[in-house]
Amino acid sequence: MDGVTGDRVYDGEVSGSKPGFFDRENTIAGPNFNRWLVPTAALAIHLCIGMAYGFSVFWLPMANLIPASEVAASCGDIGLLQALTTTSCNWAVSHVTYTFGIFIAVLGISAALWGSWLEHAGPRKAGAIAALCWGGGMVVGGLGVMTHQLWLLYLGAGVLGGIGQGLGYITPVSTLIKWFPDRRGMATGFAIMGYGGGAMVGAPLAVWLMGSYSADGGKGVAATLITMGVIYFFVMMAGALGFRVPPNGWKPEGWQPSGSPSANSMITHGHVHLNKAWKTRQFWLIWGVLFLNVTAGIAVISMASPMLQDVFGGALVGLEEGGSLTAAQKAAVVAAAAGLVGLISLFNSVGRLFWASLSDKIGRKNTYFTFFVLGIIVYCLLPTWGHMGMAGMFVISICVILSMYGGGFATVPAYLADIFGTQMVGAIHGRLLTAWTAAGLVGPVIIALIREAQLDAGIDPALVYDRTLYIMAGLLFLGLICNSLIKPVDHSLHMTEEELAYERALQHDTGVAVDAQKAARGAFGMTGVLAWLAVGVPFLIGLYIAIAKAAALF
Repeated sequence: MDGVTGDRVYDGEVSGSKPGFFDRENTIAGPNFNRWLVPTAALAIHLCIGMAYGFSVFWLPMANLIPASEVAASCGDIGLLQALTTTSCNWAVSHVTYTFGIFIAVLGISAALWGSWLEHAGPRKAGAIAALCWGGGMVVGGLGVMTHQLWLLYLGAGVLGGIGQGLGYITPVSTLIKWFPDRRGMATGFAIMGYGGGAMVGAPLAVWLMGSYSADGGKGVAATLITMGVIYFFVMMAGALGFRVPPNGWKPEGWQPSGSPSANSMITHGHVHLNKAWKTRQFWLIWGVLFLNVTAGIAVISMASPMLQDVFGGALVGLEEGGSLTAAQKAAVVAAAAGLVGLISLFNSVGRLFWASLSDKIGRKNTYFTFFVLGIIVYCLLPTWGHMGMAGMFVISICVILSMYGGGFATVPAYLADIFGTQMVGAIHGRLLTAWTAAGLVGPVIIALIREAQLDAGIDPALVYDRTLYIMAGLLFLGLICNSLIKPVDHSLHMTEEELAYERALQHDTGVAVDAQKAARGAFGMTGVLAWLAVGVPFLIGLYIAIAKAAALF
């Protein structure tokens, strides 16, 4: 007996039962859908989870929830175990910042564990769960702040939020690659640009909410986390509901896979199963490429503002070298350095779309070659700009570095699709994100150890950064070697027709009667305009705020 849902026909013998609303079968696009709606759904999710980069606005307020007059004299310098349950002592900044490390760690783990499930469950179900975990995690974290229970903050914003991060990050990427085989880099660049820009939108919103909920911005942290959690839940859910997947065999009208060499020589026309892909040399070389690129980028992100202040000091605001600064002058220097943080957010975000789109033209391997060669040059030049007092070139160099940092994230999913095919790229990408987790946890430790060792040796603080930057250039050289060794996988690793059919059967595509030649041929229309305005306006507002902050540098 046949069942009908919308414009899709389900064969009961294949599907077994009528699919649920969130099941993958119900997200296969009909003839009136337009693929350019998918990037808006992706941006809706990534602009929300991208707030991960903006969580630093919470650290100081979280560390001052209890007024100094009410803090017990016995608190002193409490340890982490005591901080987990204390309600009478303020948390240390180092304690609350562990939240970031937790959700970055859980991000990689959850993406690796559930990437394969995502390919079978579909983006609507995965996106809905991501919305529940990220939005709900912030609400639970807010309750932890409200009750002053650090363990609850870790559980909510850290663990639940990390699961939402992992699922929310890979869900749009896998879907977009399937919709844009002709522009894989640009498609993933759109989504991951949203992740880079999430802090540009979310951080100012959080600061405004904290100020609105509390005069001193401290007690408003809990209410702000809960409010943003609710907002993010609904925005991400809207994005999840907007997802559609193409039927098997679908391709853009008039597009044919290119068989030409050059930039496309790395693109496979087969598909490698996750169980084989992660055991290949190619996978671990790309893992190394991402790990080394991210570690070097994290070094600059973590050092940028203090490095600018230590190296240039009063010169940032037009003062001559030497002499002490007044309180007002110090404030001006800090404001100028904060402007660099705005530029970092801007170039981290825009670089994702620029470099990923460029990779469609020059190839993924050549794009990473550019990252590493140009990165080595720029990292080695940064100390020179500092010694010569060339603050302008110093800032420009950092912006270039951060654009390539973001570009590395946006280009790697398309790199994986080129090497391993598109059938299981979401699952493979999930496994690869453990490189991000490793870099996020190990990178700052390495950088801190290098810095402390030099300071203990009596090296001038302004010179401490030199060796760190040279070491990061060395890491980029290792990344260059890894990238040069990446070759196409052997054809023997590709799934056979029977294996591919079985994998697609797990997605229940065979039970859906949608003509791949007629699917997704609809017009862009007013729906497309409204969808792009819904995600574009907040992004542009965040962009304006970032540029306004950066203006303090000039």
